[in-house]
Amino acid sequence: MRYQTIKELYNEVMSCSKCRLSQNRKSIVFGEGNIHADILFIGEGPGAREDETGRPFVGPAGKLLDNMLGDIGLKREDVYIANVVKCRPPGNRDPQPDERECCIGYLRAQVAFIKPKVIVCLGRISAGVILGREVRMMREHGTPTRVKNFTIIPTFHPAALLHNPDHEKDARADFQIIAATVKEMQDA
Repeated sequence: MRYQTIKELYNEVMSCSKCRLSQNRKSIVFGEGNIHADILFIGEGPGAREDETGRPFVGPAGKLLDNMLGDIGLKREDVYIANVVKCRPPGNRDPQPDERECCIGYLRAQVAFIKPKVIVCLGRISAGVILGREVRMMREHGTPTRVKNFTIIPTFHPAALLHNPDHEKDARADFQIIAATVKEMQDA
């Protein structure tokens, strides 16, 4: 379906019951931020805190993401943040392929409305969905890939960094690459 406005897309997402994730959700997490942002961050799916609030990345992982944005001179309001799936998978498990398939049209429509220059994939699930292949995060993080009109940069999911802080230095370096990529594109 073609959406005429992002509000029309939002309304459809908010009443979605296409997959089993809709059965136990408290909230649908559409996404938020600047709809004219140069950078779109895409996570895997909402966690418990996000399911409670209806907002993406508001728990401890969100605080880390905000901190990393601050390192490159950005605030949450400067970017757009969305997820591959809009409802929380039970127990914070990875979204299953059929669940991702149910939501991918919504995400594609968000990308079409936002028209970001850079898409940052937070975690291997997000990167795999966006790049259409298996992504090895340890090898590919911080590596920009040009696809159509976008530069796609995979990096570690903030929740993964909370569990394995040894990768935080790499993730912060990735954010410097993100900032440099956006600046380069703006200057072009």
